Parts: sequence; C-alpha cells; structure tokens
Amino acid sequence: MVAAASLAMVSGSLILAMPSQASGPAPAAKTIAQSHPDWATASADQGSVAANTEITGTVYLAGQDAAGLTKYATAVSDPSNASYGEFLSPAAYKARFGATKAQVSAVRKWAADSGLKVVSTSDHAITVKGTNAAVTKAFGTGIHQYRVSGTLRHAPARDVVVPASVSSAILGVTGFTTPGANVAKPNSHRVDDTAARSAATPARSGKPDAGLPTTATCSDYWGQKIAKGAPAGYTTSDVPFDQCSFYPSQLRKAYGITASGLTGKGATIAIVDAYGSSTMLADANQYATAHGDKAFRSGQYSEVVDPSQWTNQDLCGGPEGWAPEEALDVEMAHGLAPDAKVVYVGANSCDDNDLLGAISTIVDNHLADVVSNSWGEIMHTTDDADVTSSLIAAYEQVFKQAAVEGITIGFSAGDCGDSSPLAAATGVNCQPDTSRAQANWPDSDPWVTSVGGTALGLKDKSGSYGFETDMGTLRSNLSADGKSWTPAPPAPFYFGGGGGTSEDFAQPAYQRGVVPGSLSHTLMTGAKSRTAQRVTPDVSMNGDLYTSVLVGISDGAPYSEGGYGGTSVSAPEFAAVQADAIQARHHAIGFANPAIYARAGLFKDVVDQNAAHHHKAPLSNVADFGLVNGTLAVRLAAFGEDTSLNAVRGFDNATGVGSPTLSYLRSFGRR
Repeated sequence: MVAAASLAMVSGSLILAMPSQASGPAPAAKTIAQSHPDWATASADQGSVAANTEITGTVYLAGQDAAGLTKYATAVSDPSNASYGEFLSPAAYKARFGATKAQVSAVRKWAADSGLKVVSTSDHAITVKGTNAAVTKAFGTGIHQYRVSGTLRHAPARDVVVPASVSSAILGVTGFTTPGANVAKPNSHRVDDTAARSAATPARSGKPDAGLPTTATCSDYWGQKIAKGAPAGYTTSDVPFDQCSFYPSQLRKAYGITASGLTGKGATIAIVDAYGSSTMLADANQYATAHGDKAFRSGQYSEVVDPSQWTNQDLCGGPEGWAPEEALDVEMAHGLAPDAKVVYVGANSCDDNDLLGAISTIVDNHLADVVSNSWGEIMHTTDDADVTSSLIAAYEQVFKQAAVEGITIGFSAGDCGDSSPLAAATGVNCQPDTSRAQANWPDSDPWVTSVGGTALGLKDKSGSYGFETDMGTLRSNLSADGKSWTPAPPAPFYFGGGGGTSEDFAQPAYQRGVVPGSLSHTLMTGAKSRTAQRVTPDVSMNGDLYTSVLVGISDGAPYSEGGYGGTSVSAPEFAAVQADAIQARHHAIGFANPAIYARAGLFKDVVDQNAAHHHKAPLSNVADFGLVNGTLAVRLAAFGEDTSLNAVRGFDNATGVGSPTLSYLRSFGRR
C-alpha cells in the first residue's frame, strides 16, 4: 500500500513530497519510501549479493516547480478556465518545468563519484549501473537476496536514501528490485483458442432441430440466428448465436462516427505496447482493405521500435505475446479514425520503467495528440511489490506534461471486474495474487482517461446501434454428450470490464457533481472513506469477449483473422473517437477528462440490460466454433454480470459516464 507519510496531495493527484527549490531551509537527505519491498522480509533474507554483482536502477528527476506544473496542467485542461487550450510546446515545457542542466549534472556527478556508471540520461530519468558496493555507497544500503515462493530475488536491504546534495533534484528511485510476475500485461484475450468466425462463415446444414451446427456459426446482428438444439441454459427458451466479430465500419456506424462525417484528419494517435510486430503495416493494410476500408497512405503510419534494446522477453511473453495486442490497437485506431496518422511506439519490455519511457518519448517529442495504452496491472498484491510512490510520481510527471502540451492519454480499465480474489479465482485475465478488490493501475490515476468496456448489440449487419450493457461475462462449455453445460449455469465470473473506487487517489475536481457519493466514499473492500476518492472508468466502449472485434495478424505466420475482446479493444476505439473530436474542434483537446465530464449528458447512459428489462435470467447467447479436433466447441455466455460493479442510471463504476455518441462528437464543432 502507498505510504501516506511519503506523499502529498495536490489538486487530487499524488506526488512525492520534496524540499522546495525556492529559498528556504537547506535540502536534507531524503529517504525514498517503498524502495524496500514488503516481500523482502528478515525471514526471507539470504544475505548480501556479492560486492562485485552489478545492479541497474533508475533515478527519476524532479524537474522544476512541481506545484506550478500541476496548476498549469489543471488550468489548460479545464473548459471553464480562461487558459483552457493554451498549450505549451515541448521546448517551452522543458524550459519552465523540466529538469535543469544543473540538476542533471549534479545527479550524474553524484552517481559517478559513488562508482556508478551512467547508462542513459533522458529529460526524466538517469539509469545507473554498478556493483553492490557502489550502490551501497550511493544509496546508503546494499542489495540483498531474498527467497520468495522458492525463488531468489534481490532488493535493497532497506529503503534507499539520496544525499542532501541531490535530494531536491530527485523525484524517486526504482529498479533495484528483481521484477516479479506482475509486470504490466495486455488487457485483451482471444475469443477462443479455436478458430474464430466471421460473417463469411458457412451456414449450418440440416434441419433446425438437428442439433447445434458442426460448422462455426454466428449472427450478423443480435438475435438474427437462434441456437436451436442447445441445452437449456439461463432460460428454457432458445437463445441467439453470438454476433460475428465486428469490423470497423460497423463500430463507426454504431457510435455515430459515420453520421458525423469525421475521420480523424489532422490528428495523430500513438499506440504504446511492448516490443513490436514484424509485419504491422502490411497486416493493418490487408485488414483494412479486406473489410472495405482504405489502407494507410504513405507516411500515415510510422513506428518507433528498437529490437536491439528489448529485454525481459521471457518474463513479458516476448514480441510474439504482444503482437496480437499491437495489431488490435493499431487496427482499431485506424478503423475508427481512418484519416488520422498512427504512430506505434514499442517499449523495450513490459516493465514499468520501459513502458513509461515509451510514453515519455511520445510526450517529449509531441509525436501524437492522443495516446492509447491497452495494458495495466493491479496496485496491491499478496506476493509482489505494490506500485510504489516513486513510480506513481514518475508517471504523473509525464501525464501532467502531456496535459500541458495538449496530449490526451488513455488507459484500458482491465478485464477482471473489481479485481477481487473471488474474480481472480475464475477470471481468465486476472492477476491471481490480488490482495483485495481494487481499482487498477495506471488507469486509476486522476491524470489519465480510464476506458472501460461494454457489450454491444447491433440492430442490423451494417452496424446500427441496438443496445449496450456492461462488460461482464459468465461462460460455460458444452458437455461432451451435448446435453448440458459445464459448469452448470450460473457459471462463475469469466471476463469483465475493470473499474471501481481507488483507495490511492482522491477524487479529482472534474468528477465532483457527476460521481455519486455512494461510490466515491465507498472503497472496493466495502470500507467507508471520509474523503471522496477517484472512481473508474471514465468512459466505456465495446470490448466484451463475446461481442468481439475481428483482428488481422501474421507477424511471421500466414495472415489470419480472429476475434478479440477486452478493454484493450475499448481503449484504441476511444482514442480514435478523440482523434475524430480533434478534427471537429480544429484544435487539440489535451487531457480529456474535464471535457468528458462537462459533456456527461451527451454520452449513451449504459445500464445493465438485465435489470433494466427485469429479466429473470441474464442476457445470454451461444458461441458455436464448430468441430475442433473432432469435438464440437460451443460456449454459453451470459452478459452484464460484472462482479460487484454495476451499470446503473447515471455515472457508475462499470461504464463511467457511458459510451460516446454522435452528439458528443458534434459538440466539439460548436463555437
């Protein structure tokens, strides 16, 4: 848990308390809270690593005028403020708020004098490497080994300390700890391990009562085809086959983009994931043209990727593990904003330092107007280190810089509902060592837009909007004899949009008057909070696993298309919507949340369709993947069952203010 003693609250956001750089008391040595993780206990201590063992760490730079940065970022993001939209260039930001040459020189000199080698220097951080002896000299503590769950890991023996000579220049310190299993992961999942379906899938043969089809079958829109022959599930009446995986033109129509005439022209969307696909541009172009859209124009797509710097591939799943996520993100961004430029920035690993480095590259060079991040993690674990105050401060500094420069940053809200241990026991995209129900990270940070998920039902094949409900899926498999479902309905939680009340961040001003006090004052554990807290998500779009989107990918294999779901779908969808809105406004939007909440009434209020229509059984459908290795692969999915999160009228912790509409897009064209 974030240590309150090491933090200060400024305008609803969390930053490290640090000595003022103005005249006053001389700087003192500073202890970096939480740099010694909770799992590094005395009973697990196996002693110091060898003195000549080389260890790498990252020192984050404080920059200038942290309070002024927060104030300026707030002002330029607030539609009611006279300074709204008065964004700074990266050079102007650096001169006013960035780390000074003197700060950088002081930290580099201190590191060198301690015997550490400076590996790299950026406007935000200095990476150092050295022996355990040098680390001990620089940071006042050595690195020990700890046996945790049978594995040896290293960490500082106690919280590190930076000396008075550089304490005012240092924001935080990370990286001297062996990464655990809970690094950032994509918030997406393939619909099934079997072959995915599309509208071109052959129709079933035989009479309607001849049993379920042995060829993969899906509906062009909600309720089109009825799954005759399926065992009784949540209702004794027949239920529909699930919808074929959506493609972009359907989503553009459903969310009002087609009617708006907007295409994202003039805007740039950045996608951040780990590593990089070897065939992204070719795959995206083949996907677009296969579904009636235009390929990227020359120069419309670019990449910032350096395979020579990739690390932690075994821990992170490697490039092949992230390639489907990259394809999903790029293709959805291009699909919903087909004239926007897209730049893919691949982090060197899924480690927070590398992912933050990728975001920093975008912001420092103003490579985009909107940044989509379809990854995340939980903040509080039972086995691993919690997200530390140093890391929060480092991320927030970049988030505020983005706001000052007029850049929107969005994150997916996760696919594990309330991320409780109960959800993690059966959820397909959950972290098993979650310590309690909680909001996720980084989407819960008050300086980013948290994008949750819905299940979208189409009215017709072209994509006319039918309905949405919250993204919460229960799933059962057809038994071997085809006569029942396993587990028997009601099945346990399987997949659902993330959200909830943060125990770590206070309520930002833009949520006041929109978020009910019953949510902002009640933590996910059920405990009451005296102060109002941040609640996620902010907005939502289609992302349910069984209202999936079609994704095309090869990455060294033959090109194929498959259905994917998750808030990883929702995040690039909304990034594209924001690119469309930028086109309508003829000006950057910047930090989106104040404008979103000011327009809350223009979003589609997504409510639980089961409760709204007083259904006695959950909304459900049948996903038929046909014969796979001689076995009929069929799933029964129930919708709108998102753990303790509930989609109700008005703002809620399952879908936020709701999903975007034509009215939302048109509002940016008004003067």
